[in-house]
Amino acid sequence: MSDASAVAALELKPALEAVLMVVDEPATEAHLAKVLERTPREVATALRELAEEYTAAGRGFELRLVAGGWRFYSRAECAAAVEAFVLDGQQARLTQAALETLAVVAYRQPVSRSRVSAVRGVNCDGVMRTLLQRGLVEEAGTEPETGAILYRTTNHFLERMGLRGLDELPELAPFLPEADAIEAETQEGVPSFDPDAPDPDVDDDKTTEL
Repeated sequence: MSDASAVAALELKPALEAVLMVVDEPATEAHLAKVLERTPREVATALRELAEEYTAAGRGFELRLVAGGWRFYSRAECAAAVEAFVLDGQQARLTQAALETLAVVAYRQPVSRSRVSAVRGVNCDGVMRTLLQRGLVEEAGTEPETGAILYRTTNHFLERMGLRGLDELPELAPFLPEADAIEAETQEGVPSFDPDAPDPDVDDDKTTEL
């Protein structure tokens, strides 16, 4: 039996489970359908049924649609067990400064480094390099007026945040009652910064996992 015939002979749900166990990023329904030689409709139906079955059985993992694809995740109710296992000084974490910078990019993208610095009030060059290295932000062209490089969040950001798309980001207004005033201030001009100066907000003792 050829490899293609062997794949086609597999039961769909077990085959999907086997593939999703080894993916390192969310797999799209179209890609899974192509690999398993099934129709996208068959794959979509099977994935949703599997997700419902795991939830009904109260399993410690769940199958979620995130960033345009499907992947296994540990269930939120089991977070304490996962934390106890992985948070043993081995996980790289983002500083408070990096989280703030990432939030500015997420809500104002595409945005330049100077604009992010203006919103935060401090130089963010070093932090932006960290976010680029972590694959959470990426270049998104240049600003027509100034030629400055623009940045946006990545699919990896959506995956880590558990979001299907940017439209699922929480509303910002309830958390920033003076958002209009902040916007007015940033429109007055972008302050100049020493690109080699460290970000004074960086505090290695105050870190957050992402």
